[in-house]
Amino acid sequence: MSSFGHAPKSHRGPRNGAQRASAVKRMTVRWLAGPVAAASLVLSAGQALADPGFDRFVNGFWPTAKAAGISSSTYKHVFRNMEPDPDTLKFMDRQSEFVKPVWDYLDSAVSESRITRGKEMMKQYSRELAVIEERYGVDREAVLAIWGMETNYGSFMGKHNVIRALATLVYAAPRRTDFWRSELIKALGIVQAGHVRFEDMEGSWAGAMGHTQFMPSSWQAYAADYDGDGRRDIWTSVPDALASTARYLKEHGWQTGKTWGYEVRLPQGFNFNLADEKTTLSLRDWDHQGVKRVNGRSFPRPEDDAILVMPAGAKGPAFLMLRNFFVIKRYNNATAYALGVGHLADRINGGSELAGDWAREYLPLNRDETAELQHELNQRGYHVGTADGIIGPATRAAIRAYQKSRGIIPDGYASVVLLARIKMDG
Repeated sequence: MSSFGHAPKSHRGPRNGAQRASAVKRMTVRWLAGPVAAASLVLSAGQALADPGFDRFVNGFWPTAKAAGISSSTYKHVFRNMEPDPDTLKFMDRQSEFVKPVWDYLDSAVSESRITRGKEMMKQYSRELAVIEERYGVDREAVLAIWGMETNYGSFMGKHNVIRALATLVYAAPRRTDFWRSELIKALGIVQAGHVRFEDMEGSWAGAMGHTQFMPSSWQAYAADYDGDGRRDIWTSVPDALASTARYLKEHGWQTGKTWGYEVRLPQGFNFNLADEKTTLSLRDWDHQGVKRVNGRSFPRPEDDAILVMPAGAKGPAFLMLRNFFVIKRYNNATAYALGVGHLADRINGGSELAGDWAREYLPLNRDETAELQHELNQRGYHVGTADGIIGPATRAAIRAYQKSRGIIPDGYASVVLLARIKMDG
């Protein structure tokens, strides 16, 4: 689906000099060298150079495209005078050491301007949204929120030609080549079928397309023709794009009229072993555990199942996530994204801000810091296996064990505060 990360970055600055120094250090971006062939394609000013290797790729890819039903006329039209996309070459091997905290992500994703704009779009497309909601059973606020998150309601859908970007990835990307080849074939088929002009097929540097940023394979499986004109045009038709998003959510199990989750407060002495992001209890059972909504109201459907999620550990807000939250994650498998969509949908519909304080000093660890934490845990007998910088069940269990041994709330959350604490233990 989307390439994730095109929401505007927060302008909230660090609160003091130490935090500022830490933030500057952690926002350092590491650029890895791409393939030799790819590196030769880009000038310092970002201009693409003519590359014989890319021409050979275009000629060599034709039999594959032909076998998939792409006509010679479509292929020649699309690839005439094409050069590799320099931005795609630049970004495909970009690896950032900075991990954006969930609170910074939400500051921008659910900004006042985005909420206001969402309410305006709700009015402007009220008739279409009513039809879409009736047709697919997906609540209009959720559809609008995804549109807002993905492209800020169509204000920025990406400046790259999708076929050019995908061709560049097939040609030069060192990984996932089969995936990019399949997406490129599907993109060529979309143009050939007349759903969009090649020149209008804009999207991200990685091939996510249109108002709600479908990859070509997702377009093929889920795109909808709202107006019945025979085209599934997610680039220039807002109704088609919104209907496509609703269809995607419906096909992945959206529950009509139900929320994505509830912000909750945990009781004193809560059993944090239940906060493993996989334990499923009914809302009635969570209530019996002392977990209550922050607004004091009862759960409207106590038989609904939910999972407790604490995106920033015990110091931040806690949420009981329902089925629809995990359907949103099928669109983009990131907790911050799904939380942003759900909260934005609520705010568009007149809901209030989150009640909990994020405790922003508990910054998440980047991969190098996570590997360092894993090494420290291993050294102290809390075995996590290889210190690979990836937080999985073994690392969370080791963190909980260490926290319990030190009288810390055992939430399993890896933060800079935890890393500093364990290093101080010697």
